[in-house]
Amino acid sequence: MSNLPIQHVNGEPLNDEQRKYLEGFFAGLAAHGVSFGDVDPMPVTEKKVSFDDLIFEERVKRELHPLDAYDQILENAATNKAPDKEEIFRFKWNGLFFLTPNKEAFMARLRIPGGQLKTFQLRELANVAKELTSGYVQITTRANFQMRLIQPKDAPEVLRRIQSIGLHTRGAGADNIRNLTANPTAGIDPHELIDVMPFCHELAQIIINDRSYYDLPRKFNIAFDGGGLIGTVEDTNDIGAKAVKIGDEIFFRIALGGATGHKSFARDLGVLVKPSELNKVIAAIVRIYIANGNRGDRKKARLKHLLETWSLEKYLGEVEKILGYKLQRAPADLKLEFSDSKFPHSHLGVHSQKQKGLNYIGVAMPVGQITPKQMLRVAEIADLYGSGEIRLTVWQNFIIPNVPDAYVETVKKALRKIGFDTQQSLLRGGLVACTGNSYCKFAQSNTKRHALELADYLDKKFSLDAPINIHLTGCPNSCAQHYMGDIGLLGVKVRGEDGYHVFVGGGFGKNQAVGRQIFSGITVNDLQPTLEKMLKGYLRRREAGETFQKFTQRHELNTLQAIFTNDE
Repeated sequence: MSNLPIQHVNGEPLNDEQRKYLEGFFAGLAAHGVSFGDVDPMPVTEKKVSFDDLIFEERVKRELHPLDAYDQILENAATNKAPDKEEIFRFKWNGLFFLTPNKEAFMARLRIPGGQLKTFQLRELANVAKELTSGYVQITTRANFQMRLIQPKDAPEVLRRIQSIGLHTRGAGADNIRNLTANPTAGIDPHELIDVMPFCHELAQIIINDRSYYDLPRKFNIAFDGGGLIGTVEDTNDIGAKAVKIGDEIFFRIALGGATGHKSFARDLGVLVKPSELNKVIAAIVRIYIANGNRGDRKKARLKHLLETWSLEKYLGEVEKILGYKLQRAPADLKLEFSDSKFPHSHLGVHSQKQKGLNYIGVAMPVGQITPKQMLRVAEIADLYGSGEIRLTVWQNFIIPNVPDAYVETVKKALRKIGFDTQQSLLRGGLVACTGNSYCKFAQSNTKRHALELADYLDKKFSLDAPINIHLTGCPNSCAQHYMGDIGLLGVKVRGEDGYHVFVGGGFGKNQAVGRQIFSGITVNDLQPTLEKMLKGYLRRREAGETFQKFTQRHELNTLQAIFTNDE
C-alpha cells in the first residue's frame, strides 16, 4: 500500500502514471525538508440540507423521519395531548390519522396484506376496537381495517396490541406504499392461473424491512391478480400485476399509473415477467418513482404524473438499469386482459373451491361497517366451520374460505343471525361508500348513511335483472372510486347542505372507462328521486341485454339528461 497522502483524483483511484508522478513530486519535497506528517487533513464540510425551498410535507420528513416520531407519540400519550401540525403528518407513518376538525381523536389504519386474517387476529382486533376505540370498524376499499376515535393516551397501546398479533400499521398512510391487495380467493379459486398470495406476503415483508420504502413522493398502490374469477381492480393501482398464460408458461403483465381519482387507469408496460422475478421488478419500479417523482407539487406527485412527462419506454429503461438485465417483451399482438367480472360482488354467496368438497362463502356487508361483537362471532364461525381464516375484499366485505359442503347451510344461518347475508339485491350488492364526513375532514357528505338510505329507497322501487354499481365518495380524493361506478356520486356542499355531483358510465377490467358527469350539485333530498328517474329511463329505453354502462356510453350527455329527467 502506498504512503502517498493522495490516493484518489476526482473520485477515481490513481493510475500508474499518476502514482509515479506523485511519488516523485513528494520525494522532491521531502529532500528539501518539507513533511506532511504533522499536518492535519482538511476537515470535510458536512453538506447542509436547506429546507427553504421544500414544501411543508417534504420539510417535515427531512427534519425528522416520521418513523422516528414514536417517542413523540409516547410523550403526547402521557398527557393525552393532541398532535401539532407536523405531528399530525408524521404520525401517519405509524398508521395514526388525527380526525380534527371532525373529531379530536385518531383513526388507526392497519396493514393486512392481501386482506388475509387469522381468527386469533380478528378476535384481538375486535377487543381493541371494543376497549380502546368507539367500536366503529370499517372495511376499506383496499381490503383493510380502520378503527376510529382513539384518544392520544391510548394510541401506544393500540399500536402495541396490533403488532402483538403479527399485523402492522406502519406506512398505512401518507407517502408510503399502502396495503397490498390480492385476489380474495387466491389459492382457492378453481379458475386462477397462479396463487398470488405468497407474492403479496413476500413484498409486504420486503417493504416492512426496508426503510427506503417509507419516503415516497406520494401515496402508492400495488395489486396482484392471479387471473381468477374474482379480480382486484388491478388497473386502478399505481402498479397492477396480472397473471397470463402463454403456451404452457405463466407470466405476469405489469401495468403502471392507475389512479382513478385522477381519471387514470394503469397502462401496460409491455413486458412478460416470470413469477420468480416479479417482486424484484416491482421493487425496481418503485425505486425509480422514489428517485424521480415530483416532490414539489403534491397535486402532481403520483406515478401517473411522472408518466405524463416520461414515456413508458423511458421508465422501463430505467427499471432495467436497476435490474441489470432486459425484461422479456410481450408480443405486439398480445393484449392485456383485465379482470373478467363486471359485477364486483360476484363473489357473494357460496362457491366451490379448487379443493374438492370445500367452499368459500362471500358475505354481504353494504358500505363495509362491522361491530366488534360481529367480528367475534365471525371468528367463531370461521373456527367452527372453516379453517380459522377470513379474507377481506376491496369491495368492503369478506369471504370465509374452506367451508365443507356439510356446513354451508349452517354457516349461512349463523351469518344471518348476526345481521349478515350471503346474497344482496343487484343494486345493493354493488354499493361502495367511503368514510364520509362523520369521520373524515375532507368529505363533504355523509356517504355511508346516504348509501344505505339510497339502497333502501331504490330496492323498494325496482327489481333489477342486471347489476348496477353505485359508488359514493365524499371528496375528489375518490377513496370509493366514483369514476369507475356505473353511477358515481361525488360529495359536495350545495347551499350549505350535503349534495353530490352525478357521474355515469364508469367501469373497470374489461369494461374499463372513466365516468362522465351528468348532473351537478344534487342535494341529498333530491338524490333518491334523481336516481329513481335515471334507472327508470334506463329500463325504459335500453336494448335487450344492455347494461347500464353500455346504455350510457351509447348516448350523448344531453340525450341522457333528457332521458333521465323525463318521468314518462
